[in-house]
Amino acid sequence: MNCFQPKFILICLISLLSYTLAAQTQSRTGWFEDARFGMFIHWGLYSGAEGLWKGEKLRYLNNYAEWIRYRNRISKEEYGTLAKRFDWEQINPEEWVLLAKKSGMKYIIMTAKHHDGVAIWDTKIGDYSLPKLSGTKRDVIKEIADACRKHNMKLGFYYSHWIDWAHPYAWDHNQELTGHVTDAQFNTYWQEKALPQLQELLTQYGDIAVMWFDMWIPYQQTIFKKEQLEQAVSLIRRLQPQCLINSRLGLPTDAEYVDFETLGDNQFGSNYVQHPWETPGTIAHSWGYNGQEQEWKSTGQLFTSLVGNVALNGGFTLNIGPRANGKVPYESISRLNDLGTWLTKYGESIYGTTGVSLRPNQHDWGKITVNKESNAVYLHVFNWPLDRVLRVSGFTEKPESVALLTADGVTKLRYEQTGPIMHINLPMNAPDHFDAVIRVTFKNIAIDSEVVAESTFGGFALNAMNAKNNQTLHIVKYDGTRPSFVKSNEETDIQWDIFFPKAGLYNVDLSAHNPSDSSSTVAIEIGDKTVSGEIPPSGKIVVEPNENNYTDEFVNHQLGQVNITQPGRYTIRLKVKGEPIIWIHNIWLSNK
Repeated sequence: MNCFQPKFILICLISLLSYTLAAQTQSRTGWFEDARFGMFIHWGLYSGAEGLWKGEKLRYLNNYAEWIRYRNRISKEEYGTLAKRFDWEQINPEEWVLLAKKSGMKYIIMTAKHHDGVAIWDTKIGDYSLPKLSGTKRDVIKEIADACRKHNMKLGFYYSHWIDWAHPYAWDHNQELTGHVTDAQFNTYWQEKALPQLQELLTQYGDIAVMWFDMWIPYQQTIFKKEQLEQAVSLIRRLQPQCLINSRLGLPTDAEYVDFETLGDNQFGSNYVQHPWETPGTIAHSWGYNGQEQEWKSTGQLFTSLVGNVALNGGFTLNIGPRANGKVPYESISRLNDLGTWLTKYGESIYGTTGVSLRPNQHDWGKITVNKESNAVYLHVFNWPLDRVLRVSGFTEKPESVALLTADGVTKLRYEQTGPIMHINLPMNAPDHFDAVIRVTFKNIAIDSEVVAESTFGGFALNAMNAKNNQTLHIVKYDGTRPSFVKSNEETDIQWDIFFPKAGLYNVDLSAHNPSDSSSTVAIEIGDKTVSGEIPPSGKIVVEPNENNYTDEFVNHQLGQVNITQPGRYTIRLKVKGEPIIWIHNIWLSNK
């Protein structure tokens, strides 16, 4: 393309602008995509309440401790008295930074102002700040910024731009009942408090890596005008050009406005996403410290969350809620220490990695990550196979090496591979209690994303989600009692690709529900062979006794055997002949 020809000038300018925006975004987000793991810190005036107000626990089931002023209907003046509970002789923000570093985290997001409207730094915008309320001259934001620089930790700020219970013209959800502030009033809050405070945060504390906003719905559903949010973007881009902006600003995730997507609280990925994204998550239930907390997540859950997100090209920003004296609960410290110990040994499988283009839940033993700069694939084994054979499906090239990573070094493992099916021979015991890692190095990574994965202990489960034509099927997803299934009809033709690693007789079982009063005929074609069977009517099953709680029963039918004469790739097709329709859960193929 010759950009000096007039008819191409506009096209070239548009292409150049798109390329520049994409390059700027990639440049800004590169560190974030490599880091994968960071710390959220919820600490503010609410920390002094510890989830109790005048002897009463938080009202409402979603009892986040930082919402106590709103939930328990506390006045601004009374709420401010919580500042007297802060023990400034014990508070040491550097301890939080050291904990993050020890835990293998690469960045910190600090709550500078939450929904209560209380700035935790010595803001010059109004007098409703933690330092002024508590009578201290200390600036926690400055101290944490200094500690982050000292310990090579990137720092970002959480700022509640939408909700502010302290300002009379900001948004408060109770306005749905009491009457909305006007656009002009809200703009007064925006221009006189929010934007000036953002400017303070962006100019007084050095390099800021992230501005993390917290409006979880699009701006069109709020009081915000797009032009107001664009003012925030413009301010950040001008004062801190490398600072990232998350999607909870309220604008779409794109190169111009938003650098990475933030999912819902404790919402984890379900598919591979190309653009940068993260889950903000908690170790407990609450974000701010709650002395009544009883819902602590296990270390195993946190490992699954971190690795599962990275395997889908995402990150994990994990929250701590220190007390008013700055101390972090033991339950948080113990879990973070476990994560940090593991990352010290096996961090190469997380930092700078992403996922592969296999199905999100391809393997029942764990997850897969891959280094973006090399051809090292990492198998994260959460469930060590009892028969000591790890069955890996989907890689069509033979690896150069397969090695188990241990605290003492690397142990080479023997393996066998037939087509896209690899069997790795494992030692008796896993080298790690939470996540054992096997590094598989390829000269070239070639993926077969259609083939159905082999299950633990062998065998293949063919279902609605791994059918190669699932986009055309009438799929009913798992609803808590019934498994996911396909509502078939006489034209239903469900297809799967499968690679049999060895010849032999394979049993063919079908799990299905027949909601009608008469039998239906099903035919399963495996290559040039067919197995057929009659599926009689099936009824209900009791879910819980003595509750009149019933659901549709899915019955396993042993349809017969098929002789696979040689290993290889086969297409499996399921057809329902005539009426009535039946609900297809899965086919199970096994030669055992």
